Amino acid sequence: MEVRLEGTGGPEGWPDPACPCASCGRLAPGHRRPLSVLVDGRVRLTDARPPDGYLIRHTADGCEVTGPDGGRLLCSVGPPAGARDADTPFDVVLMDLPDRPERLGDLRRRGRITPATRIIAVSLDHRVATEDELARRLGFWGAAVVPDGTVVDTAGSADTAGQGATPGALRGGALPRRTLLLGGSRSGKSEEAELRLAAEPEVTYVATGPSGGDDPAWLGRVRAHRERRPAHWRTVETTDLEAVLSGATGTYLVDGLGTWLAAVFDECAAWPEGDRADDHGAALGRVARRCDALVAAWRGTRARVVAVSDEVGLGVIPATPAGRLFRDALGRLNQALARESEDVALVIAGRVVPLPL
Repeated sequence: MEVRLEGTGGPEGWPDPACPCASCGRLAPGHRRPLSVLVDGRVRLTDARPPDGYLIRHTADGCEVTGPDGGRLLCSVGPPAGARDADTPFDVVLMDLPDRPERLGDLRRRGRITPATRIIAVSLDHRVATEDELARRLGFWGAAVVPDGTVVDTAGSADTAGQGATPGALRGGALPRRTLLLGGSRSGKSEEAELRLAAEPEVTYVATGPSGGDDPAWLGRVRAHRERRPAHWRTVETTDLEAVLSGATGTYLVDGLGTWLAAVFDECAAWPEGDRADDHGAALGRVARRCDALVAAWRGTRARVVAVSDEVGLGVIPATPAGRLFRDALGRLNQALARESEDVALVIAGRVVPLPL
């Protein structure tokens, strides 16, 4: 099947002529027209009765089109409708990736996207700040962006979109094995970590924080994190990161190292208390050994890991001895892990600043 993308934008295009936002203001009028897909010059996805030889089905994955030549197209835009189809793979997938990139991970997990599938982002609009930011995200997800008017053949010829089934392929090679994302409170560092792994078929989320007990504020934060994560991700709650990383294969998201270190301080009874100077020094030694063990496990892991940590050195000096002790220990841990990471970035107000060597 020949798939012509007459328009690749959102319902109002990108930019939206009536929208005053910064994203729309950066682009010339008509940059991307509203989404319009024409198959073989005669079939539209909205056709209630397609011509003979074409099958159009609306399923939980989106609008599925099968052509006379057996070519398979999926257009996944808007909320899911209908029942889930059998796990038949597609040749081309058009997807609203600014909306729910985790759909890619689910399709990969179920075998509907294979290494031969071409994935193209559509329904593009001001939900993404710029074309450059869109391309950055698509590089993590193994998808491509094409201009209006692009023609894609489900058989693979005349395809300008490239292969899209391997996350990171569009960035010139494999993704980094170890990524450390630093940021202050509410900087967007956790969202960035989740964004980078959204299209992976299998992810283990390692939650290092305390249960929260009956604290409504903490329980609310935990609930918000859970609701944001894809449903098919696996969650492990532990502070034994050394064991997790040492025996791990696959893909892991660790959130976060600050709560891990606070738990280690608790376990080692290392918070300053009274005048127990001798005992306190021994406790700090136990904390240092746990940090060294974590760095060694990070260095030797065979898994792909994205870890989130707090950048604690940019604010005011903590007023308490415990605060200063924790700040110094976490700063040293961040430095040690950064030295053993292929990719390190600082997240500030939702914007990502790479920290190259």
